[in-house]
Parts: sequence; C-alpha cells; structure tokens
Amino acid sequence: MHLPKVIRSEEEWRSQLDGDAFNVTRQAGTERPYSGTYWNLHDSGIYLCICCDTTLFDSVTKFESGTGWPSFYQPIAHENVTETADHSVGMTRTAVSCTRCDAHLGHVFEDGPQPTGLRYCINSVALRFIPRA
Repeated sequence: MHLPKVIRSEEEWRSQLDGDAFNVTRQAGTERPYSGTYWNLHDSGIYLCICCDTTLFDSVTKFESGTGWPSFYQPIAHENVTETADHSVGMTRTAVSCTRCDAHLGHVFEDGPQPTGLRYCINSVALRFIPRA
C-alpha cells in the first residue's frame, strides 16, 4: 500500500512535536543513550513514527543491544523506512528515516542478531508505542 507523503512546514512540525522530538526527527539529532522512554521497554506492540503514525517496527523484532537505544533487527516493512548515507560525524553511517514524512529515526548497523544481522538503532523520541491488546 502506498500512502501519500506527509509534508509540513518547520513551524507546523514545531507545533506538533516537543523540543527533543523536533531536534531528532527534523534536525537529525540524537537523544542521549539510556534516556529515552523505549530503550528498556519489553511490552508487546508496535512502534509508529511520532510525526506521521507510519508503522515502523514490531516488538517481536526488538532486542537488547546494550547501546541505550531501542534496537530492532528489521522494520515491519522495508518500504516504510529509507536508508541514506550519513557522513556527519567523520565516518560513514547509514541513517534511517520514515519514508512517508522524512523523519530522522536513527541509524542501522551490521552488528545485530540473526536472522538479518542488522541493528536498527532508533531514538525513542522518534517513536510512539501502541501496546497489543
């Protein structure tokens, strides 16, 4: 299913998001490790984009990475996330964003568990958790 792009002005994003969420999602910031709401959450449910409610990750793919950020070995649908090269810290990383609204979510690394070997290291403030009933 293809959903239309969500486009808002900077002022509209600022009015929708708190300061930390705006910094991370709209300015490619990073929350401090072990400071986010979801890094140690083990409840069953799904994680949505805080900006546009696109479904991003399922708790069944969440794992304890020891990094202080929520980590997943795969997104719910690869079409829902976009990966781009990030050279912002003097090294090349792969940034992950929401395909629908371009919100910066975090980064993906190749040191995760099987079956994918990937670690989607995601900022809690970029997510909204919906528990399973």
